[in-house]
Amino acid sequence: MNPKQILLRKIRWLTWLFILGLVLSGVTALPLPAEVNWLARITGAQEVVQSPGSTAAPAWAQWLVKVQSALVDTNSKAPFLFYGTDWLAFGHFVIAIAFIGAVRDPVRNSWLFRFGIIACAMVIPYALIFGAIRGIPFWWRVIDCSFGIFGIIPLLLGQKWARKLEQFNAAAIG
Repeated sequence: MNPKQILLRKIRWLTWLFILGLVLSGVTALPLPAEVNWLARITGAQEVVQSPGSTAAPAWAQWLVKVQSALVDTNSKAPFLFYGTDWLAFGHFVIAIAFIGAVRDPVRNSWLFRFGIIACAMVIPYALIFGAIRGIPFWWRVIDCSFGIFGIIPLLLGQKWARKLEQFNAAAIG
């Protein structure tokens, strides 16, 4: 395999990794009540919060039980509100589909890498500002910010390597 083929393979692999991350993130937005019930069950959060003891339950357990309770309540009284997370998932799927263009032709579609980099950078202020407005604990907002931080890595590499691939193509033509 020549260096150009190796570079193209690396770009495609990273782009598929990013697409997979978008799809998985979208999928997790769909069954929220079931997911949070499962998470509370495997972590034992409810038992930790409800156990009589001299110390307060950890913040993560209190938050998880609070979210679980709100989701159960919302699901019983206003399940239509979850339609918003259905659309959130849809947005993730559509963006993932768009990145197939970068898999097919990373040079011609290098704008997708820039688009993704901008979107990942926007995750941080969005999570910090709107999370604060909605009363989301800071430590959870940091977790949300990590999606932008980890998502930007394959995109930065993809953009860099697409430029290098473009140079290979230009050298082959010239």
